[in-house]
Amino acid sequence: MLGRMAYPVLALLTGTITPFRGEEGSAIAKLPQMGRLTIGPEGIVGDQQADRRYHGGPDKALHHYAHDHYAAWREELGEHPLLEAFGAFGENIATQGLTEDQVLLGDRFRLGTALIEVSHGRQPCWKLGHRFCHPSLAARIVQNGRCGWYYRVLETGEAQAGDELTLVERGLEAWPVSRLFHVLIGGGHKADRGVLPELAALPVLAAAWRQRAEDLQA
Repeated sequence: MLGRMAYPVLALLTGTITPFRGEEGSAIAKLPQMGRLTIGPEGIVGDQQADRRYHGGPDKALHHYAHDHYAAWREELGEHPLLEAFGAFGENIATQGLTEDQVLLGDRFRLGTALIEVSHGRQPCWKLGHRFCHPSLAARIVQNGRCGWYYRVLETGEAQAGDELTLVERGLEAWPVSRLFHVLIGGGHKADRGVLPELAALPVLAAAWRQRAEDLQA
């Protein structure tokens, strides 16, 4: 029987496209929103993404980053102003007590009245390093695995800060986000190549990461 796993939502965040580097825009600077928010097929209504080739879409509808990691980042980076508030990593959902080691690929959660499913981990890009003024930040995330993860939306609904994120169906026990990220992004496939065909064929895994698993077999 599934035990109750519920985590208070500390913040729900959205961003709008603003100048980021030169003429390039980004919506990574997400801010907490008050009141009930509508969660549609591609995430919180009103949340924007500047580069739709790599951000947004059904497999990346919602980005969750564990607020638990902020303390470790303060130790590594110092008292950075971005770490004084939610949204430092461009996340839509902030919670405490839930990390990549606990979250499984395919886990289903009730967020307010919406039903969401873990689709893959978050692959860091240069924008995080630029935002923090630490060019090596993406490489550090690859090494330490504090990556965050994405959800797809199975049932649309509404949610607000203070609601609970409640686990309603467990995903694949063999594939916590931490292992998934290590294999496909952190180079772990070199010692675990036998799992790549399995990952490439997993329908619950986001299409982009299934393709990555396919490519890594070459």
